[in-house]
Order: sequence, then structure tokens, then C-alpha cells
Amino acid sequence: MTQAAEYIAALPKVSFPTKGRLTRSVGLLLEATGPDLPVGALATVQEGSTKIICEVVGFHSNRLFLLALSRAVKLSPGATVAPLHLTFRAGPWMMGRVLDGLGQPLDGGPEPDPLDGEEIELDPPVLNPMDRAVVSKPLDVGVRAINGLLTLGEGQKIGVFSMPGVGKSILLGMMARGTDADANVIALIGERGREAREFIEDILGPDGLRRSVVIAVTGDMPAPMWIKGAALATAIASFLRKNGKRVLLLMDSLTRVAMAQREVGLASGEPPTARGYPPSVFALIPRLVEQTGGANGSGSITSIYTVLLHEENDPIGELAKSTLDGHIVLSRELASRGHYPAIDPLSSVSRVAHRVSSPEHNRARMRFLDLYARWREAAELIALGSYNPGTDRRMDEAVAAHEKLETFLRQDMNQRVTLEESVRELEEAVS
Repeated sequence: MTQAAEYIAALPKVSFPTKGRLTRSVGLLLEATGPDLPVGALATVQEGSTKIICEVVGFHSNRLFLLALSRAVKLSPGATVAPLHLTFRAGPWMMGRVLDGLGQPLDGGPEPDPLDGEEIELDPPVLNPMDRAVVSKPLDVGVRAINGLLTLGEGQKIGVFSMPGVGKSILLGMMARGTDADANVIALIGERGREAREFIEDILGPDGLRRSVVIAVTGDMPAPMWIKGAALATAIASFLRKNGKRVLLLMDSLTRVAMAQREVGLASGEPPTARGYPPSVFALIPRLVEQTGGANGSGSITSIYTVLLHEENDPIGELAKSTLDGHIVLSRELASRGHYPAIDPLSSVSRVAHRVSSPEHNRARMRFLDLYARWREAAELIALGSYNPGTDRRMDEAVAAHEKLETFLRQDMNQRVTLEESVRELEEAVS
């Protein structure tokens, strides 16, 4: 080897990323001539002082399809497209902070130290089924009706199903404040800006925020940012689980994540299926949900997702029910009567409640549900004037116990009822 060749070989290897040019913009979709990036990678589109972050959602021949994570304005043909590598450093600094979908602080607090914490993947791999811990311990969420009748287990995945305006956000706040988990990760996806602020300040409160990480992606943000926010919240929860924490992940709402993926899928050319949802939606939701749960030798993620029901046989509602370990149904009828939390115990189920409860607790639960179901039957007869006391002893018992059952199900939003208190009051209600 010549002296010149040896000199060149000794030089540090510096790679210059390939850049591309913006060629087309139609609706939400941007097309560019490069650079060569895989689906899911990030890129910047820059023209003058305008710089927009985009995600690669597809490609065809030598063209990349991009969706902007912010408003794609003030761009013209020929704008520069360059690769971007964003990372998130998870660490103690996150607790008590409010972040956007890319992990940037929104609360006006100090910027995190670039060297503080551990760099994590925003799309962590799904746990091996054989590495999952069996759900065997109850999780106290501070809500009497859930602790007593729908007892949750550490590592469980459950949904809160409701029509809009029935009190699901208040119920999430009650659980975030009342849980005995080590940390909360709360994802507010697609919320109104006003509601996000009210949830953090009024419903969650200072005590709840102190032990929480909040990811807030408001409804005015583009659809890809909604998906990024859900992925970031799940990744943060996975990081805390790896460090031995018992984590409560609250996501409001899973439906909006599905709607965002529908927007992304249709814009990138996917065919619509049920209710206009493309196939990628039915792949995203199970993949997102299955990243949670318990892990052998580490902590656990108990995940609670809200699901908005706009109609009967909602495809996302049916998908969530088949993916999750139970569902808590909120009743508009109960909410209209000022009954909060508006949990319908007969329509709700926790598939692990029998595993994490004592035999006495299970017997009291079944007794309560039997009495409540018979009260529902009696209420219809009473409304029709057809109820005759003394003809059915068990129905008479349900009518006599109705007031105690209703009292058990009601709870003030600022009240916390522990698991032990919930079980004791359940046994008293059915005694």
C-alpha cells in the first residue's frame, strides 16, 4: 500500500446522509425523491426557515410517501428532505412532567439534560408469551366499585367503554390518584386543549401529577403525532417496568389512536374495510396493547384504555373487547341520574378478578351481582305496577337491599376507597 493510500485509510470515516427533494403534496401526503429510508423512519422537510418533521409511511419506485407530524405549510416543490434520528432519554426527570408526542416538555419546566437517563426505543418489542408473569396479585385503584366488583390484577389490560360525556376522564383521574401503583403513565390522545389542562390541574391534581408522566397530544395535532404519543407512553411504561416499577398506564383514548391510524392508512393508499378502517388499524391496536402486562423478574404494566362507542357493533369496540382482559362499561342512563361513577356492573367484567380475589371476596361479588340483576327485573315490574311483594323471596331481598347496593356503587370523585375497605363494604352491602 502506498503512503497516500495508507493516509486515506487512516482518515476518520465520515458519512454524509443522502438528501432528497419534495416533489408532490396532495392533502396530507407528501412525496419526495429520497433519501432512502424505511417505513416508520423520520425525516425533515426544510425550505428556508420552515422545517417540518415527517414520518415515512410508504414508498413506490424511487418515491417516498411522507406524513407531517405538524402542519405542512409554507412548503414548495424542491424543498430539501433529509433523514432525522430522534431519541428519547427516559429517567427520573420525567416524573411530574407533561410531554408532547415526541417527548418534548409542554409544562414550561426545565429541558432535560441530554445525558440524563437511558435512551429507549419508541416502539419496544412485544413480550415473549413465556416471559410474561401470571396475573396473580390485585391492584388497588381507589375506586370502590372496581376494587369490589371488577377487581384488577397487576399486569392486566382492560378497557373503559362509554359514549361521549359519561365521565370516563373523571374515572381515569380517580384511578390515577387512588392507585397503589408505583407510577402512572397517562396518555391524553386527541383531547381538546381545554380538557387536557382541566384533567391535569383539576382531575389529576398536584398529588396525582407528582407520581405521573403525562403525554398530551391535543386534537389539533396531525394524526401521526397521535400515534407517536401512544407509542411514547407505552415505551415509557415499558422502561419503568424494566426497572422493577408497578406501572398504571392510562390511555384516553384507544379509539382516537385507531382513528389516527385510519387517517394515515387511507392517505398512504390502504384499502378501507369495516367502517372505513384499513387493515393496518387491526394490526396496530393488538401490537400496542400487547406491549403491556407483567414480565418475569421485573415490574408490571396494568393498562387501562378508554374506548368511545358511537354506535352499536363499533369495529374498534369489538376489536378492543377481543384484545383486552375485560371491560368496564359506563352507562349513560346512570350518568343522567347523577350516578357517578356510572359503572354498569352487569355489563362489565374483569377476566382476572377470580384469580386475584379471596374465596370470600368472590362469593360476596357473585351475591352482589345476583341481587343487582334481580333488582333490575323488579324495577321494571315496579314501573309497570306489576310487582307484588311476597311472591318471590329472592326478588324481595333485592328490593330491600337496593339502597345499600346503590350506595356501594356511588363514590365522590375526590374520595379514595382502598381495596380492603372496598371488600369490607361489599360484604356489608350483601349481608
